[in-house]
Amino acid sequence: MAVRHQLIKSPPEAVWAVLSDPSRYSDWVVGTASSRPKDGDWPKPGSALEYTVRLGPRTASGETVVRLCEPPRCLELEAQSDALGTARIAIELRPWGDETLVVVDEHPLRGPGGLLHNTVIDALLQLRHRAMLRRLADVVEREAP
Repeated sequence: MAVRHQLIKSPPEAVWAVLSDPSRYSDWVVGTASSRPKDGDWPKPGSALEYTVRLGPRTASGETVVRLCEPPRCLELEAQSDALGTARIAIELRPWGDETLVVVDEHPLRGPGGLLHNTVIDALLQLRHRAMLRRLADVVEREAP
């Protein structure tokens, strides 16, 4: 299980505004080139968005489904990739004075990612989360008044 946190210099409502906008997903999720709504009203439970990942000249697509939504405190997602299976991504927002402590907890659920899960995979997820949380902070703090 890969857990990482980041202090963002904005209140939880500002962070939530970015997390709850499906068109902003590719702004903060590492590896995602674009995103678009697929089903339902994001981020209500059961709603989904599609995303595209670019690796050089190749592209792949995936889907992320909201499993739990408690605004502006908690968002739990299930990211689905045909090649790797699915992963649970829990994002928790904790008020921290005038700022927000964001905690991300991710682990593989189904498919090859779940079967091959080990400490090396967790280390790679930590690197990805570090970049993802930094991108989220940049987006939120850049838009702060």
